[in-house]
Amino acid sequence: MASLSISIEMIIFLIALALIFDFMNGFHDAANSIATIVSTGVLKPQYAVAWAAFFNFIAILVFQLKVAATVGKGTIDPLVVDHFVIMGALIGAITWNVITWYYGIPSSSSHALIGGLIGAAVAKSGTGALISSGVMKTVMFIFFSPLLGFLFGSLLMILVAWILRRTAPRRVDRWFRRLQLVSASLYSLGHGGNDAQKTIGIIWMLLIAAGMSGPNESVPMWVIVSCYVAIALGTLFGGWRIVKTMGQKITKLKPVGGFCAETGGAMTLFIATGLGVPVSTTHTITGAIVGVGAAKKFNAVRWGVAGGIVWAWILTIPCSAFVAAVTWWVSQQFL
Repeated sequence: MASLSISIEMIIFLIALALIFDFMNGFHDAANSIATIVSTGVLKPQYAVAWAAFFNFIAILVFQLKVAATVGKGTIDPLVVDHFVIMGALIGAITWNVITWYYGIPSSSSHALIGGLIGAAVAKSGTGALISSGVMKTVMFIFFSPLLGFLFGSLLMILVAWILRRTAPRRVDRWFRRLQLVSASLYSLGHGGNDAQKTIGIIWMLLIAAGMSGPNESVPMWVIVSCYVAIALGTLFGGWRIVKTMGQKITKLKPVGGFCAETGGAMTLFIATGLGVPVSTTHTITGAIVGVGAAKKFNAVRWGVAGGIVWAWILTIPCSAFVAAVTWWVSQQFL
């Protein structure tokens, strides 16, 4: 990738904008990590977000940067990347996050960012700017991640129900109140590992475009640390509007159900992050929660609420892409 003439002020601004997106990602997706553990009464909200934020950050020690590589070099042609494309992608993603947070809709920050990249790149250079393998991998997991979450969540619920079928409900509840601390930590670990890397990939892309890093060089450590700190801080502040939707509106959860949903979601995130796929933690945990509810009783799931969430999933990439394309055009005209 040829280096571009980008002022240091613009680079600082875009890095700050990327970290704001990362913070909002944690803020928006905090509900994914804490909704089940709060709604089951295992932890109070203020302790739950601190627990989730800690494990969001600790993920820095666990996962390789495969997702960052997919976002940074595997979604759009590096040759089309400039500061206007990065700006369009971030504004598109942030705008969609704010809209869905305001209305309490659990949408995907990850797909908002991918949609933003697609919209800005296509606005600049047409569809030839897209790397089809990376885009298709991401789009496929829009469907695969909730299905895997559903599968793991429902199978775990059935397995646990069978193993403990002769155990007193009060004892089961007491055990799983403790075990839910483990499942919530695993889910938060997977959330931090997958989601923080998306912002790492964006900043890495910017540094390469500006000639401050090479495509074959390692990501600077300050980028990695700052992105994990930003998402952990966002989680710490929590997106409370979405917690109620995730924790109680889809289906009523008890600690055993919360454990199965979080563990099923964590398994899906660990698999995706290991494969380098930027998935939606929102899609994943929603699928797992629905799976847990359906395993107990099909009509235990409020399918109307779940259907409304699916519509938000469908709209995320095109809407964020549209905002990103408009932002790219406006920035070209006036900056």
